[in-house]
Amino acid sequence: MTRPQLIIAAGKEKALMRRHPWIFSGAVKRMVGGPQEGDLVDVCTANGQWVATGHYQNDSIVCKVLSFDTPDIDRDFFRQRLLSAIAYRERLGFFGIENGELRIENYPGAAANFQFSILNSQTTNVFRLVHAEGDFLPGLVCDWYNGVLVMQAHSVGMHRLFPLFTELFVELLGSHGIKSVFDKSSATVPGGCEDGYLWGIEPEEWEIVEHGYRLLINFYEGQKTGFFIDQRENRELVSRMATGRRVLNCFGYTGGFSLAALRGGAQYVETVDISKKAIELCNRNVVLNFGDEARHRGVVADVLKYLDTVDDSFDFIILDPPAFAKNHRNLQQGLKGYRSINQRAMEKIKRGGLLMTFSCSQAVSNEDFQTMCFTAAAVAHKQVRIVRRLPHAMDHPVSIYHPEGEYLKGLLLEIE
Repeated sequence: MTRPQLIIAAGKEKALMRRHPWIFSGAVKRMVGGPQEGDLVDVCTANGQWVATGHYQNDSIVCKVLSFDTPDIDRDFFRQRLLSAIAYRERLGFFGIENGELRIENYPGAAANFQFSILNSQTTNVFRLVHAEGDFLPGLVCDWYNGVLVMQAHSVGMHRLFPLFTELFVELLGSHGIKSVFDKSSATVPGGCEDGYLWGIEPEEWEIVEHGYRLLINFYEGQKTGFFIDQRENRELVSRMATGRRVLNCFGYTGGFSLAALRGGAQYVETVDISKKAIELCNRNVVLNFGDEARHRGVVADVLKYLDTVDDSFDFIILDPPAFAKNHRNLQQGLKGYRSINQRAMEKIKRGGLLMTFSCSQAVSNEDFQTMCFTAAAVAHKQVRIVRRLPHAMDHPVSIYHPEGEYLKGLLLEIE
């Protein structure tokens, strides 16, 4: 059966030739075969030459490319892509490597020995297993939570494949102790769906470990796939920098940065989030790790308003807000929001204090983000040093053909 086709207009093939996995509607001259949302389509040049195969979307990004090498997109194709993603995490040490040998025996081209393990898997059992374009599976995110695999689709095409992916993951992760597969796509897949378990046990709440401290996860109510896994390495930095400091964790969610600060010997930690449920779970996480006498307070409040009420006693402020700029259409409004909270934090922080600030908006470039911080510093009349740039964690790889995958921008700043 012939697939529907997207015919690229002459002169619009440049991005495709560079293997960029997104095809924008403006590059398409015509469509053949009437593709529907989620269908596989072949992408061809104006003279009929096959270039790529991907999932059709009724959007400005009209196709997310799965392959530039073969039009044969079948069970074995996806099995090999998942094996590749699993092998990458094995090499980083997330599943643990025994005697330097991969346990994935069938990964094509896998060397017999690796000296690449970075993470101590005995103290961390939560990480990203599939990172969309970074693992050459655009539209698919999968996170591992101590045996519970959470899948999240960002395209109808990928969501249709969840029965196949469940079958493949149960097969490929059996030796790693997979216990459940959970679909967390209600807020991300076009048209919506119901979140819920697809296979295995069905806990209402689940416990994970990151860098030795314990966290409770609610997959139904949690943001993203349940936790902000991409900040793991930045939380470890907080542990190293928080000793003896008074820490204000803004947009603190369930307290990941707060636990890291307490573990690092912070003098006092305050967590602020507008969500009452998030703060309740944050307080439970603190007690779980440090008992009732922990030097911590959870506050339910709007961060910008709350910053107006604090004095200059905090010498470490963390700003990890939601994406203020969802797309390029509201980029300037989003940057204005980032500038407001950063300016206020710079004005309130103790002299010589540290500000760790982030944007998770893909539409905000690194240059945009640094310029925003520059403007906030100038308006606040502060001398500011850039101490360190802060990307997302290494289990969130970025395809060299898709620089937009570097969505998290962060800076550690010293404020004088």
